Amino acid sequence: MTTLRQEDFIQSIADALQHISYFHPVDYIRALKVAWEKEASPAAKDAMAQILVNSRMCATHHRPICQDTGLVTVFLNVGMHLRWETSLSLEEMVNEGVRRAYLFPDNKLRASVVTEPIGKRQNTRDNTPAVVHVRLVPGDTLEAHVSAKGGGSENKAKFAMLNPSDSVVDWVLQTVPTMGAGWCPPGMLGLGIGGTPEKAMLMAKESLMEPIDMLELQKRGPQNPIEALRIQLFEKVNALGIGAQGLGGLTTLLDVKIREYPTHAASLPVALIPNCAATRHLHFTLDGSGPALLPPPPLEEWPSFDYRPSQGLHVNLDTLTKEQVASWKPGDTLLLSGRLLTGRDAAHQRLSHMLHAGQPLPVNFNNRFIYYVGPVDAVRDEAVGPAGPTTSTRMDKYTRQMLAQTGLLGMVGKAERGQVAIDAIREFKSVYLIAVGGAAYLVSKAISAARVVAFEDLGMEAIYEFVVKDMPVTVAVDSQGNSVHKSGPEKWKAKEKK
Repeated sequence: MTTLRQEDFIQSIADALQHISYFHPVDYIRALKVAWEKEASPAAKDAMAQILVNSRMCATHHRPICQDTGLVTVFLNVGMHLRWETSLSLEEMVNEGVRRAYLFPDNKLRASVVTEPIGKRQNTRDNTPAVVHVRLVPGDTLEAHVSAKGGGSENKAKFAMLNPSDSVVDWVLQTVPTMGAGWCPPGMLGLGIGGTPEKAMLMAKESLMEPIDMLELQKRGPQNPIEALRIQLFEKVNALGIGAQGLGGLTTLLDVKIREYPTHAASLPVALIPNCAATRHLHFTLDGSGPALLPPPPLEEWPSFDYRPSQGLHVNLDTLTKEQVASWKPGDTLLLSGRLLTGRDAAHQRLSHMLHAGQPLPVNFNNRFIYYVGPVDAVRDEAVGPAGPTTSTRMDKYTRQMLAQTGLLGMVGKAERGQVAIDAIREFKSVYLIAVGGAAYLVSKAISAARVVAFEDLGMEAIYEFVVKDMPVTVAVDSQGNSVHKSGPEKWKAKEKK
């Protein structure tokens, strides 16, 4: 009878989470490299180049691919003949592994989990608890599928109870454009079809841990209806022209995964969950011989080119004027230097309450730019850890107030803005810039200094002041309210139709 020891299991979870924080799955890198080689949109090709270079840097230096190091989900298939040598429950052991991984001093991971989701929303500081799903299966081994998925892609999960006669293809094609670019394409779509609502969602999530094999599938052709549906959705979604980071282009998806389950005759549950450019998952098996062995992938799998920012306009944030901002157009590449403030959800909520109450703010935002980011803690000689952008639409409801009452000049984040934010940007002659989601470590190399200037109790959501040098960004919404996230996909969708 196989005996699994507590320490072996805990350390395997911790090692897996460290591994996936800095190693992309090789199948993702291979698929992204092919997409980059064939991409015809300059903006999308540049974004994919940043993701590839960032990935190689992270694999080399063992630092997180993305600043959002995710909420941990673990699927466990536990052999019914296993014997355990432990005083803890399965969930307690998983959580100890999470704690150990996220607090590892040589590669700190960002703690993003908050407790009392309706209430204090207080950061747990160690990213626990994880979400654990357990199946009892025949055998005497333990099989684990470990993932750490960021909020940007999780927030775009969709579910519908369709009628049995409804088209899944039509629903997906209607739904994907509503997801915007906050899930950081190019990535994958996972679909769960059938079962019950919760079964469909679990199938969609699990499907994202399957290997990317769409190119091989297209070459050999479908052998069953599900494979045919995968190819059809892959081609039709890419024809929408959304492209990398929503900038417009040929590749939005690298693969589509589908799992199905028998369902009620009156029902057709369909769940859709995207995986982002920082896809993180790993599978291992324990047989009682010790902790899991997780060999690093060969660096030869990564393209070896260096990223050099496109010829762009050098911008001094410390002397910038509204007149200069008014000259920028959607799609322009800028290289930012100077002092850059940060702030995201919790900071904006607190600032909004202070403004409503007529209280003085702890930071002067007049004529400044704010970067929507929650960075990873620095290690060794870093000024700051990986510091990529968070999804900007969550700050839309605060945008008018910030622009009207603080003198804020502009914003930096990722993905599109909603109409309420675009209207405020146009009214106050502001601007919105984007950095590449999925290139957090690369972005951090443009930051030479960082200090907390307000709300230190918020942890990664505190307000920092960064000093940046040639930080590459793209104008996403200009002072007239023109959005590259509208014009880009429209242009490339039109090209696909020709």
